[in-house]
Amino acid sequence: MTNPPPRDDYDPGRRSDPTRARTDRRRAGWREFRHSYPGIIATATVAVLIFLAADAWLLTRYLRYRRETADLRASMSDVERKRTDELLAQNENRLKVMVELFKRQANLDQTLHLSVSLDSGVMYLERDGALLREMPITVGPEKRVGVAPDTVHIAAPRGKRTVERLLDEKDPWSIPRWVFLDRGLAPGDSVLAGALGPAAIVLDGGTVIYSLPSAGPLNDSTYVLPGAIRVRASDLRAIAPNLHPGVAVYFY
Repeated sequence: MTNPPPRDDYDPGRRSDPTRARTDRRRAGWREFRHSYPGIIATATVAVLIFLAADAWLLTRYLRYRRETADLRASMSDVERKRTDELLAQNENRLKVMVELFKRQANLDQTLHLSVSLDSGVMYLERDGALLREMPITVGPEKRVGVAPDTVHIAAPRGKRTVERLLDEKDPWSIPRWVFLDRGLAPGDSVLAGALGPAAIVLDGGTVIYSLPSAGPLNDSTYVLPGAIRVRASDLRAIAPNLHPGVAVYFY
């Protein structure tokens, strides 16, 4: 019995070098992936470039603010710099004291109330020192809205508020004009039913605790109304039967 003739592509060192075989397969796989999915490669490349450009822009703004701050401090006298530092420290300490006072006031309240921890992103339903429900929240950003010179600075509240109204998807809410401008939308109906979602709480002073609506300018999971609190609709619906006008809400 005669042996078959050797093949032309036979490589005697192929089996003896498994590392080389694995390397060849890996390279072939990458080339095949690039040829098979050019769209994914292009999209990923564009995304990386966008992220790098955004980082560069933020770094540029940060460096510019540092230069401006340094220039302003350099133009001050020693007395002015010392006075400025003291005022900044006083304001920071005053805010910390206020937050602790509001938190203590909420802990001492024996009636049914809501406590909103802005820094922790949590809202609590409490009574007699007992925690009845804990709910994650999303806090709206601090922002200056409107068109100059008629602008308003809006931020999440601090301190004590009270419930004014409870809304559901059938109740209308008057949408401020600046909301459309902030969203880059043409002004639409200023009064819209369900604009604050399936469940919402309106507090004195106009602050709202709302859920994601299915219509209107707030129908965007990536957008939170400045100065407001967004909560899951299931949580608001669960606590709504226990709430009524006059119930205290503590923000700290």
